[in-house]
Amino acid sequence: MGKHTSKVTAAGLLIALGIIYGDIGTSPLYVYNAIIGNRVISETLIVGTLSCIIWTLTLQTTIKYVIMILRADNRGEGGTFALYALVRRRRKWLVIPAMIGGASLLADGIITPPISITSAIEGLKVLPQMRDMPVNTVVTIVLIILSLFFFMQQFGTGSIGKLFGPVMTVWFTMLAILGAVHVFDDLAIFKALNPYYAYDFLATYPEGFWLLGAVFLCTTGAEALYSDLGHCGKENIRISWIYVKICLLINYFGQGASLLANYNGKLIDSTFKAESGIHAFYDLMPHWFIIIGVAIATSAAIIASQAMISGAFTLISEAMRLNLWPRLKIVYPSEERGQLFIPGMNLFMFLGCTFVVLYFQESSKMEAAYGLAIIVTMIMTTMLFANFLVLHRIKPIYIWIFLVGYLTIEFAYLVALMDKFLHGGYITLIIGLVMFIVMYVWYRARKIKNRYVEFVRLDHYLPMLQELSNDMTVTKHATHLVYLTSANNPKEIEHKIIYSILNRKPKRADIYWFVHVDTLDDPYTCEYEVSTIIPNEVIRVEFRLGFRMQPRINLMFRKVVEDMVSNKEVNITSRYESLQRNNVVGDFQFVVMEKFLSQDNELPFFERIIMRFYFMVKKLGLSEEKGFGLDQSNVAVEKFPLIVAPISSLKLKRIYNEEDEE
Repeated sequence: MGKHTSKVTAAGLLIALGIIYGDIGTSPLYVYNAIIGNRVISETLIVGTLSCIIWTLTLQTTIKYVIMILRADNRGEGGTFALYALVRRRRKWLVIPAMIGGASLLADGIITPPISITSAIEGLKVLPQMRDMPVNTVVTIVLIILSLFFFMQQFGTGSIGKLFGPVMTVWFTMLAILGAVHVFDDLAIFKALNPYYAYDFLATYPEGFWLLGAVFLCTTGAEALYSDLGHCGKENIRISWIYVKICLLINYFGQGASLLANYNGKLIDSTFKAESGIHAFYDLMPHWFIIIGVAIATSAAIIASQAMISGAFTLISEAMRLNLWPRLKIVYPSEERGQLFIPGMNLFMFLGCTFVVLYFQESSKMEAAYGLAIIVTMIMTTMLFANFLVLHRIKPIYIWIFLVGYLTIEFAYLVALMDKFLHGGYITLIIGLVMFIVMYVWYRARKIKNRYVEFVRLDHYLPMLQELSNDMTVTKHATHLVYLTSANNPKEIEHKIIYSILNRKPKRADIYWFVHVDTLDDPYTCEYEVSTIIPNEVIRVEFRLGFRMQPRINLMFRKVVEDMVSNKEVNITSRYESLQRNNVVGDFQFVVMEKFLSQDNELPFFERIIMRFYFMVKKLGLSEEKGFGLDQSNVAVEKFPLIVAPISSLKLKRIYNEEDEE
């Protein structure tokens, strides 16, 4: 458990403000702009949508996530895969909602930086002297910021991360002050506190239901709030949310009152926007403050983007450990826990964000793509959390109330957001679909491969291993020969490993080591167990690593050997006489078995497509030895054919020539 997770502290509250609420905290930049676009301002529209915003934040963010979902912490860690790790033993099919939720959250991470930063920069257009600023100028500024932002990811946030809390504190305080100044512009706005006006708006306003898609943007950061649980702990999140929600609501009240007071009865179309420079958020600011306001808003948007990108890196690293994603290179820019950088993912997200900015160009158009992915993630979280409640023996009636209630609400949002599908929502779904396909192929291919893996009893081969080890007629392959094994049972071993040692080309060694890595549902477990099968001849080492722990097998194995030597459990001195006299340590040779898809397979069409795509994607990721953190100078890679469905009948007929017949 993290250092801020156990109790409420000033540092924990500040971290929560800086990391947890970036996404949801920048929503006032674009929510009301999405609501009023191409519509006539009226009391029904403003009060009705504000009431929907209030109750969306209450039902989705406060009750579902802050009060309920945060209970599902995996030793202080949260997020889609942390929740899946808690419930995956209950039903095998739960991996599907976990993959859909993870893929959708990654897609959302590609939309968040463009819409947040673009919305912030567009505030400059409120100034009369900048009203005619071309779209290309805004796009250029946003792309420069994004380029610098993604370039800086490789250095981590250790130094500037300390500024996140104070900057977001300034941002939320500014939201509250700006809203409070205008909240009394039209007192009718206070009707929104009554949920009746939300119901009346949805029931009577011509586009009421479809505007739920715009309203939903106010709670898009709720899922990120759960994903970042490990940074500061649930109690710090719950306490700081009180302040954040008050600031957000005051700002939304201020925006609504200002719109009613200044634009009631007016159609907010593109022409009117160009002439008046209307912007629901920046209209709250006096003109002399706008440049400062844009700077603060841009800083808040960058921090919101940072939280989403860091969350994406964490999500991918978890997916890799859970065997749901190809192995990618991971860099640790600082010693701070949870700080990691994935170069391949960083490049992919940068290209994705750049495409979104160039394709949509304006934040009002990006709103169509925003929200659709995150509602899918929320639905998947609802399904996983219901299973979490079952495991904790909550009364079925309460589970059904939760499940039916929230699935009804979230499917309503999903239907409303689908109205934006043809206006850009398809971009998000395409990105999410690509992510899901990669996860599904990786998961499914592993299931297909497991049909091929043949395990044998290790004790049947121990006499042969001993004989080979002492057979001086066979050239010694290495003093210590280390194989990575997937056998969970310490009494078993893959047949391919035995074949590699005894049949392929006999590999004589003084000590045979079999290393197994077990991924646990607990995020930060890091322990090992040693089974000495034959002293100083056959040893098995089992590493038990949490799904957030990087498998640095080279370093870990070296530490295990050092501990065993100090405990006099093993003698690693070279057995060559000249070297043994001088106590020279013997060499260690790792052997990695790398599979390739054999042509001698008779797979069904769908599985053949899965396996071909799997090996294609595998080439883009890290090799086995790099993925396990092995030192390539002492690793030998052996390729062997993967035959999951051997050809059962081969039509081959022998023919005889006349001489044979005679």
